[in-house]
Amino acid sequence: MSFFLTSVGPGDGARLGGLEGADAHCTKLAEAAGSSGKTWRAYLSTSGGYEAVNARDRIGDGPWFNANGVQVAADVDDLHSDDNKLSKENSISESGEEINGRGDDPNRHDILTGSDLMGMAFTDGEDHSCADWTSNSSEGSAQVGHHDRTGGGANPTSWNNAHASRGCGQADLQGTGGDGLFYCFAAD
Repeated sequence: MSFFLTSVGPGDGARLGGLEGADAHCTKLAEAAGSSGKTWRAYLSTSGGYEAVNARDRIGDGPWFNANGVQVAADVDDLHSDDNKLSKENSISESGEEINGRGDDPNRHDILTGSDLMGMAFTDGEDHSCADWTSNSSEGSAQVGHHDRTGGGANPTSWNNAHASRGCGQADLQGTGGDGLFYCFAAD
């Protein structure tokens, strides 16, 4: 396994403890599922501070396989193409469980990314990452994708850039069909 969708978020909305906290959450979940010895990175972009961080630059070179052994992408370019194999069936948890999507109760298909379609941080001066993954306020928002590749927003079938969340708190994320979940990739 070198890719998974978190089965649970930290539970504090989009306050993940920054990129370091999100990476630690990926590692914790992977190790609990029996996968150790890898460097796990959350697929998250940030745009605050002095320098933007692009999700696509954090996750290694690929290829990436889910817990069931399915290759979801060969490399970074494949991941950001229409040919990737990300779907509700393949974007599964660290233990191989399918995550609820649109039409399920509760809907948990909004996945935190802070990224544009190519996995890059936004450069428009707006907050797309809930203060670089440190806020659980109802102010601000996070860009989310749809792991089930269906729903609303400007890019409803995008796994990484469907629309913005209602806010950064746990209730805000749940109110738009999310639960504070994010993608994790083995970077080595």
